[in-house]
Amino acid sequence: MTRFILCSFALVLLYPTAIDLYLVGLPQIAKDLGASESQLHIAFSVYLAGMATTMVFAGKLSDVIGRRPIAITGAIIFTLASFMGSTVENSQSFLIVRFIQGIGAGSCYVVAFAILRDKLDDKRRAKVLSMVNGITCIMPVIAPVIGHLIMLSLPWPSLFITMAAMGGMVCLMSVFVLKETNTTRQSSRANVTTVETTDPSTAHPFTQSTTQSTTQPTTATESFYQRFFLSRLIISAIAVTAILTFVNVSPMLIMNIMGFSRGEYSIAMALTALVSMLTSFAMPLALSYIKQGTLMLVSQILFVAAAAILGLTQLSGDSQIISLFGFSLICAGFSIGFGVVMSQALSPYSYRAGVASSMLGVAQICSSALYIWLLGLLGISALNMLILILLMGGVISAVLIVFIPSPLPSISNEEIISTP
Repeated sequence: MTRFILCSFALVLLYPTAIDLYLVGLPQIAKDLGASESQLHIAFSVYLAGMATTMVFAGKLSDVIGRRPIAITGAIIFTLASFMGSTVENSQSFLIVRFIQGIGAGSCYVVAFAILRDKLDDKRRAKVLSMVNGITCIMPVIAPVIGHLIMLSLPWPSLFITMAAMGGMVCLMSVFVLKETNTTRQSSRANVTTVETTDPSTAHPFTQSTTQSTTQPTTATESFYQRFFLSRLIISAIAVTAILTFVNVSPMLIMNIMGFSRGEYSIAMALTALVSMLTSFAMPLALSYIKQGTLMLVSQILFVAAAAILGLTQLSGDSQIISLFGFSLICAGFSIGFGVVMSQALSPYSYRAGVASSMLGVAQICSSALYIWLLGLLGISALNMLILILLMGGVISAVLIVFIPSPLPSISNEEIISTP
């Protein structure tokens, strides 16, 4: 079991690595490529677009041919694209590389959640997914610091070489450590399992056995058009949009408005991400004593509280500590709710876990990219962009949590009966 959890952690890590590691080098990248920083900020949405594009297919393919081939392919694509990123000479090539990086990272991201759905029951999955979020937060903690240290003595292409090295390590893990978890393919599943039994009360020497039909969950019965799944898809999409909006606008808010230097920005982001990591690691214990619905509501309350703090302080010079506390609430709120909502969303699906993971990933990435692009196009300031998603998203998610609660726990993976 440990190997699957470790491999899932590694596969997920590629996604935040490609976001956080290069941010500190963005001013130098823009200068060398002859582009403005605002133009290169499009690379964030381009990267997410690459992820969303591949997620549409990766989940379905992993249900058909298995999780491992998709993980290996995604890691190889990410590694090659990262090497290409160290050699680009203009902004157009840079954007193309970022799109290809997204394709690789998206494949690995989808497979990671499908693997955990294959191997863990509902209760354990919620705890592990919370820890996955904590592991993911290690990158925002150390990536800005590593990026800053690299930029002190090496040019910015070294940032992409570092990404390539990490992609290579994930590829090696997928080849030599990861085992296939999707042991029963969709193509081999029947819609109905028929079991012949003899009823002892009606048995007779000359009578034939009675036949009972037992219907098992299949691709035909695991529908995505159900209120519970759609509500959790919306909640998870809002949460990811909030955290990615924060990551995307953080250089402008912390360095431009609050006046922090690049080194101070790295430290600030590391501290806020540390809050997220510690909260995530505390979640398995919290889930042992507190209901999942309660924790999800707490998550939304923290989002709304963060919006209120940032709206009141407006990042003014005499309230920087309070503003940083507001940023910490965003990270804590995301860490409390994300693992739980992802676990609940995947719970109804045993045969279509790959597709379910794809739908969740596509919704999260597309909503994030669309929100950031649209509000930027409308000229909404970075601060108001962040406040709006925290306030509006927190209220919408809280309503969905209250009025569409989690159904009774589903059968654990170990109890699922598969047909031969």
